[in-house]
Amino acid sequence: MSEPRETLIRYVRDGTVPGAVGLVARGADVEVVTVGAVDAEGSAPMARDSIFRIASITKPIMAAALLTLVDEGRIGLDDPVAEWLPELAKPVVVRTPASPVDDVVPADRPITVEDLLSFRAGWGLPDDFGLPAAQALFAVQDHSHPFGDWPDPDTWLGLLAQVPMLHQPGEAWLYGTSAALQGILAARVSGRSLPDFLAERIFEPLGMRDTGFEVPESKRHRFTSSYAPAEDGTLRLTDTPDGDYSRLPRFPSGGGGLVSTADDWLAFARMLLAGGGELLTPTSVSRMTTNHLSAAQREAAPLFLEGQGWGYGGQVDVAPIDPWNVPGRYGWVGGTGTTAHIVPPTGTVTVLLTQVAMTGPTPTKVMRDFWRCTASS
Repeated sequence: MSEPRETLIRYVRDGTVPGAVGLVARGADVEVVTVGAVDAEGSAPMARDSIFRIASITKPIMAAALLTLVDEGRIGLDDPVAEWLPELAKPVVVRTPASPVDDVVPADRPITVEDLLSFRAGWGLPDDFGLPAAQALFAVQDHSHPFGDWPDPDTWLGLLAQVPMLHQPGEAWLYGTSAALQGILAARVSGRSLPDFLAERIFEPLGMRDTGFEVPESKRHRFTSSYAPAEDGTLRLTDTPDGDYSRLPRFPSGGGGLVSTADDWLAFARMLLAGGGELLTPTSVSRMTTNHLSAAQREAAPLFLEGQGWGYGGQVDVAPIDPWNVPGRYGWVGGTGTTAHIVPPTGTVTVLLTQVAMTGPTPTKVMRDFWRCTASS
C-alpha cells in the first residue's frame, strides 16, 4: 500500500491531519497504514488499534442492529413506528418545503420502520439548511453540542414531535434524523438501552471489543484527540481522551455516537460481505446494500449524495461518477473525519480514520484521495 501510505503521509506533513489509519482488505488480505500521531502534540504515534470517534459510520451498524429485530419478527418493515414511538402518532408536515413552521397539514400516512431505515421519514436535513422547518429541526438536533449534553432519548423524541416534518413520509430522502430514531425504536422494542442492545446484537458476536459509546479509562491511552479546522488554517482542539467519551452520554445516538477502530469496522464489514453470517439474514443484508431511492429522490439531494443512492444506513453507488464509485459500493462518511465502505462485487473493504472534522456534508480532499488510490491500487 505504498500509494495510500504516501497519500496519508502527505496530509500529515502539510498539517491537514495529525494522523490517520487507513485499511484495505481484499478477502483474507488486509493491509493497514498508520501515519502521524494520536494528537497534534505528537504525544504518541498512531497505531492500528487507535480508537476514534467514528460519527456517522455508526449509521450502517445501527441499521444492521435494527434489522436483527426485523429478522426475528419483532417488528416489520411496513409497521407504523407509532406503536413503539407514540410521540410520532400524529405528525404534521409543512404545506410546502419553504412554508413557515405554522403552515402545516397532517401526514397523509403513518411513518413506517422502512421509512426510518431508508431515511424517508419526513424529518432530516435537506440540501437547503435555510428552510424554516430545517431551522426548527436544527434547534432540536443540535450537533454543535456533544451527545452528553442532549436531552435523554424520551425527552428528545418529545421535542422532535413538535417540529413539523419537511416532507410527507416516503416522499423524500432527508439526512440524519432517521438514524437517531432507529436507535430509540430499537431500544423500546428490545426493552434494552441502546448501548446494551448494540453490544448484545453486534459488538459481542463480532468481537468488536473497542466499539461503544464510551471509552473506559483502561483504553484512553489509545483514544485519539479530535479537532476541527480553524479559520486561520490551524487545527482547533474539540475533544480529548478524557472528555466527552469518558462516560456514557445522556443521548446514545444511533446516528453518530460510537467510537471504534479500523479492525472493529472491518469485522462488521466482513459480516455484511458474508451475507450476514450468524447475525442477519441475506435478505436483510441485501436490503441494506441496495439503493431504495428513485432517481428524483437522488437528484433532490446532491449536497449529501452527489448523485448516488441510499440503502439502509449507508450510501449505495449507482453511477460511476468518480473512479471509486463502483456500482454496489456501500458505506458512508463521518463528520469527525472517518469513512468506511464495502465493495461487494470485489469483496473489498476500505476504512479511513482521521481526527479532523469535516466542515460540511462534502467529503474532504483526504477522503477522496484515499478512495482514489485504494480504488486503483
